[in-house]
Amino acid sequence: MGIGWIEAAFLGLLQGLTEFLPISSSAHLRIAGAFLPSGSDPGAAFTAITQIGTETAVLVYFWSDIMRIASAWLSKNARLGDPSRHDIADVRMGWLIIIGSVPIVVLGLMYKDAIEHSLRNLYITASMLIIFGIIMGIADKIGQKRVGLEKLSWRDGILFGFAQAMALIPGVSRSGGTISAGLLLGYTREAAARYSFLLAVPAVFGSGFYQLFKSIGEDNPVGWGPTALATLIAFGVGYVVIVFFLRLVSTRNYMPFVYYRVILGAALLALLATGVISAGGQPV
Repeated sequence: MGIGWIEAAFLGLLQGLTEFLPISSSAHLRIAGAFLPSGSDPGAAFTAITQIGTETAVLVYFWSDIMRIASAWLSKNARLGDPSRHDIADVRMGWLIIIGSVPIVVLGLMYKDAIEHSLRNLYITASMLIIFGIIMGIADKIGQKRVGLEKLSWRDGILFGFAQAMALIPGVSRSGGTISAGLLLGYTREAAARYSFLLAVPAVFGSGFYQLFKSIGEDNPVGWGPTALATLIAFGVGYVVIVFFLRLVSTRNYMPFVYYRVILGAALLALLATGVISAGGQPV
């Protein structure tokens, strides 16, 4: 029994709610699949395609920033070393987003089979929720939170990129990994969150459209109609979450998300240990 329209709509809602919060949208979709009436894992392809919806919300919200950066990079990238250019910061940001996207592209291609299969084991998901939740809590506690996004260095941009690549493992969280790296490097919560969103644009669209085109002509286990519905819902909900999250991090810490991750990971381990669900995600 495959995933139907109602289940797909629920998964789209879940994707939109969790993509930008540092709690791992892929983990939530992975876990939710085990409790749907169909008992089906939505799969890496479905997750990647629905992320097109949430990433489109990033394009809409940051449209002026993205267009300014893209315009500056396309027209002035040859003058990167000219400090007299007033748009030099946007040119640098364009290069940093490109270079920061390299790790997730390379590692995603290298470990494609593991990402789509073995790394979707729920024991791994639960462990990553807990471990990276604790890391985020430590980062939020000891990070100096003084550096603004305008001071982002080449070294830090690459480190952000490797942190983002960790999100190839369900349970890590794309935003959680990059935000934790940013806090440990001394960036403010808002700066780390904004760069996390901008850095995700090439990676998420690349992964989503790759899975989309790869799935054309193949048997889509979810179905194109339900997948499109989930993607549309993810877009609408995701936009609202971006607005909420950026306002939240400007005044609050990340500890509620840390507690949530640890509790969710521990609950998942308990369900696995008691045999309620299997590591593959099916109810026992």
